[in-house]
Amino acid sequence: MTDQSNTRTILKRMYAAEAEYLLAGGPGSADFELLAEHFSPEVVLHQAEALPYGGIWRGHADLERFFAAMSRTWAVFEFTEQEFVATDESTGTAVVLTQVRARSRATGRDLEFPILQTITVQDGRITEVRPFYWDTAAIAAACKP
Repeated sequence: MTDQSNTRTILKRMYAAEAEYLLAGGPGSADFELLAEHFSPEVVLHQAEALPYGGIWRGHADLERFFAAMSRTWAVFEFTEQEFVATDESTGTAVVLTQVRARSRATGRDLEFPILQTITVQDGRITEVRPFYWDTAAIAAACKP
């Protein structure tokens, strides 16, 4: 059974916690518990293999490693716009379109790109995240010196 009345609210709280975590210095500086409470212990994050942080990340420990990999990849990674495209409260699924502004640590290149995420929430916590990047090759290229 999903938390049928709070999918959007839960995601908004997680995005706010993510911003707070990154503002506090992110991996190595901030307490990951700021984020962990929003994710199921069995969370699965699917990232495109072509990305520097590609692969499947499972559970809180992997999620913390994922944020460390993101931090090693990006000097800046901020959400400039976010739109809840669809939310199905009966399944706890949301589709979120996010515009990103980022700067590669390796090359210093600035990028702007969209990410479309399908996110599943059950029992008040995020259980699965599937981001879709329009052009993984351009992102990977910007991150290689």
